[in-house]
Amino acid sequence: MKTLNEYIERQLENPEFAAAWREGEGEYQAMRALVLARIESGLSQRELSDKAGVPQKTISLIETADTNTTVRTLSKLAQGMGKVLRISFEDRGQDEDGVLEA
Repeated sequence: MKTLNEYIERQLENPEFAAAWREGEGEYQAMRALVLARIESGLSQRELSDKAGVPQKTISLIETADTNTTVRTLSKLAQGMGKVLRISFEDRGQDEDGVLEA
């Protein structure tokens, strides 16, 4: 049985799949970072909504990768969690969790 990373690695050999993977990677990373930070902060979506002044529906849409968001909204959410938003550009390779990046 293949692991998920092995499956993805194989799929990334397909140029169309690789292009689609790269296109969605930023949104996925933003969604993942928001969910992890919110949980780490011990906040529900509703509590974060109240603290950040961002509608709970918007938080839900971001966390399910169902919307594009703005840096301004992400910054408000970071402030609502008592955090600072950081954005970085990294070389392609493997992230610290061992997840393959295209």
